[in-house]
This record gives sequence, structure tokens and C-alpha cells, in this order.
Amino acid sequence: MNAVLEFRNVHASYAGAVVLQDVSFRIEEGQTVGLVGRNGAGKTTALMSVYRVPTVTGEILVDGTPLGRKRHEPASRGISLVPQGKRIFGNLTVEENIRLGRASRRKGQWTVDAVFDLFPNLARGAKRPGTALSGGEQQMLAIARALMAEPKLLMLDEPTEGLAPVVIDELVRALGEIRDRGTALLLVEQHVGMIRQLADSFLALRKGELVGGGPVADLESRAVQELIAL
Repeated sequence: MNAVLEFRNVHASYAGAVVLQDVSFRIEEGQTVGLVGRNGAGKTTALMSVYRVPTVTGEILVDGTPLGRKRHEPASRGISLVPQGKRIFGNLTVEENIRLGRASRRKGQWTVDAVFDLFPNLARGAKRPGTALSGGEQQMLAIARALMAEPKLLMLDEPTEGLAPVVIDELVRALGEIRDRGTALLLVEQHVGMIRQLADSFLALRKGELVGGGPVADLESRAVQELIAL
């Protein structure tokens, strides 16, 4: 069976500075994977490699077929990213920000009403400017917008950064529902408790190299924690 996303011997660099070295992994349909490692390990670069933001060699495949080099292609083929920084458009309302996710024109289960059911706070603020929301609500908005592209795989880069514990709990609930509805998740996250709650397995990066992986229960082991300095 083809993986929803596969890296084969991927190297990634910025202006000649190598960040990822010979990284290979697979994410199967419906699987939730935590990508862990200390700051600077290459986690964000791994996500951005899907969009060819760094210079990439090796193969990145979706459903067994290599991705091309057009940056809009991942979205059209079912890969969505919730980036660090959220990137909410302040000149648009909450609902207008959400509807931007329809640009990929993929069909599926996610509608404006469906994401409002998932995130009731967004429904209550639908006509407000996107940047008028709290930080946690803006993260919910970024996820809602990404869902409107009907992803088979949703990638999230540090979704809990700077958020209060009560907001993190709400994100865990929502991401659990997204997972249970069949969407694969790739979580880059320093909040390892979130990965333990949501993920089936983990991948560990250190200095741009994939140095470990396995069932998420293995994150409890001292050897893994020392390996990736969590």
C-alpha cells in the first residue's frame, strides 16, 4: 500500500547550508505521527521540504507518486500545513479566512459549518477580523482553514507554542476528532504530552538526521529522551 506521504533519502538545504541529511520515512493513511527533536534539529525544514522551500534532493511522494516542484501541488494532492505563526489575514473576517482554504478545490467532508462545530469559538466570532481573536483562537482558525482544503494529511508546526494549558486541551480534543475522522496527522511539537495523547508513533530528528522512531510509548524511555534531549 502506498503511503500518504513518503520521504526517500531527502536532503534539504538553504543557500548551501545542509539542514536535512538522508531522511527517509513513511506516513500511512490515517496515521498520526509526532516529529520530535530539540530546536534546530530540522523539524520545520522537513515540513517545508514538501513545499520545496529549501533546496531538496531525493524523493518526496504522495500516494506513491513523486511531488513536482510547484508549491501549490501539495494542497491539490491532499497535504495541508498549519505553519508556525498562524499567518492569519487581518483584513479578512474569521469566516473569510476559513473560506481561503477552499483554493485547492478538493471535495470532502469539511464545510464552514463543520469547522464551526469543531471550534465553536470561531462560530461566535465569525464576522470579526481574524487578528482580533486570541492567540489560541487564531491557532484554531489556522487549523480550520487548513481543513477546508480537505487534506488526507494535516501537518502542524508547533501548534501549542505560547498557548495556555486550557487552550492546549481544546486543541488536543479537536485534533483527536480530526484524526478519528480519518485524516492523517504529522505533528511537530515540543509539548510531548500532546504527542503521547494523539500519536501512534514518533520520528526523532537530531542535527538533521533521523535518529530514531517507533511506537509513541517508547517516548517514555530514558534512552529516547536522552537521544533527542526532550
